[in-house]
Amino acid sequence: MTRRSEPEFLVLHAVRLLGFGDSPLLAERAGTSHAEALRVLSEAERAGWVQYLAFADLAGWSLTDAGKAENERRLAAERADADREGVIESTYRRFLPLNARLLRAVTDWQIKPTEADRFAPNDHSDQAWDERILAELTALGRELALLTERLHAVLARFDGYAVRYASALDQAKGGRHQWIDSTDVNSCHRTWFQLHEDLIATLGVDRGREVPGSPA
Repeated sequence: MTRRSEPEFLVLHAVRLLGFGDSPLLAERAGTSHAEALRVLSEAERAGWVQYLAFADLAGWSLTDAGKAENERRLAAERADADREGVIESTYRRFLPLNARLLRAVTDWQIKPTEADRFAPNDHSDQAWDERILAELTALGRELALLTERLHAVLARFDGYAVRYASALDQAKGGRHQWIDSTDVNSCHRTWFQLHEDLIATLGVDRGREVPGSPA
């Protein structure tokens, strides 16, 4: 049976996954009410786990070093209890080569080399070029759905990634190109990046020592 995480844990983990966010966004990501998110954030601030930052027209919450350590402690305890068969680690190994493909597809979405400039921005005037990338992203979406189904069977908090990815891809196919790689919306790349962060945080992997594209 899938393990459901406590709201207090989910809010703290949402701060980890988003990196920086206001309370409504964190509540949405954690799947809890705004009032509940504010309560948890207030308690976490008193414990020294989160801090509220404001600069220019941006304001939001981020983890402190102590908060990151607390998040990782809870992640390890949760995984030890819920995943005794090592499903998350085996799924992560399957994820890595898919991650390499996703990064290549996003790069191709952003850059379309020309004879004069091999780093020329993709102006999306070449329909065949874009359709090839969208086909690859669609295939990756199917793979993502299979992986997250495995993950969700262990921990309920892994639910939602495939749905957000598919929704973003539909937006892009409708001509809203920013839904592939923008950091301002729940784009394909942003959703994928958050799942990657969720996996390495859950497993205690050092992103700097990760082997990109290693086989499953």
